[in-house]
Amino acid sequence: MDIFSTLQEDKGRLSPSENRIAEIIVNDFEFAVNASIIELAEKAKVSPPTVTRFCRRLGCESFSDFKVQLARTAHIGVRYLKPESKSSDPADVAQDIITKAQNALFLLHRSLDIAAIGHAAEQIAKADMIYAFGSGGNSSMIADEFQNRLFRLGLRITASSDHSMQLMMAAAARAGDVLIGSSFSGRNAELVRAFGLAREAKVTTIALTQTGSPVAMAAEIVVPIDLPEGNNIFRPTSTRIAYIATVDIIASLVAYAIQPKAAVTLRRIKQQLVTHRDGDDRQLLGD
Repeated sequence: MDIFSTLQEDKGRLSPSENRIAEIIVNDFEFAVNASIIELAEKAKVSPPTVTRFCRRLGCESFSDFKVQLARTAHIGVRYLKPESKSSDPADVAQDIITKAQNALFLLHRSLDIAAIGHAAEQIAKADMIYAFGSGGNSSMIADEFQNRLFRLGLRITASSDHSMQLMMAAAARAGDVLIGSSFSGRNAELVRAFGLAREAKVTTIALTQTGSPVAMAAEIVVPIDLPEGNNIFRPTSTRIAYIATVDIIASLVAYAIQPKAAVTLRRIKQQLVTHRDGDDRQLLGD
């Protein structure tokens, strides 16, 4: 049961007394989750029986059951109950997004594990086959970006965001292959399982994730990305900018390591784009 979803759905059907109780729950969650029925009734200026009826309206058997259900919502994140107030002016939103992206890149630069990045690029450059795994909106995008950056260098790579396919690919991988996994949270249990299978087959495993997370502990090479995020739930995570930059750094190092091969493949790709689409060589380099 999600107390707050129920409150949102029933908001228009609540009595004035019940609305006062609801406002306390939403606006003063810490008080509500710790208050007795008498304390909550006094603050809402209602009687204890009114509080009991309110709890039953929400689908709870009693006030005690209501308190249990309310406490369970804490793990979802209290910041979603009262979203951070921000200006919706286009100029302010643009400044906020760009500033956060710049800050993410600055913090990433300061915290980069250069040795881990260099080791990862070295393994990728000599891989027979590369598997890029990621699930969810952001990590699946990073897996696709690895494929986008590395295939054009003449490397054999495939990306997958499907858990079952990842499991099968990991089981089919061989020594000499490389498995790259991305997990912003570091808690992707399926990726941990895929890493375990790959390592049993002597496949090199590389993780872009949070330090000390289950995914980090399952991988052979860890490129840590640990960045703070604000409480604005409506702003896309700026951490993904850091992940994209990390992919670009690794891809560039790989390209430098295999320059002759990479240059030949890049030229062949560009030749086809010029011939069949652009008509000249003035478009974006490498895309």
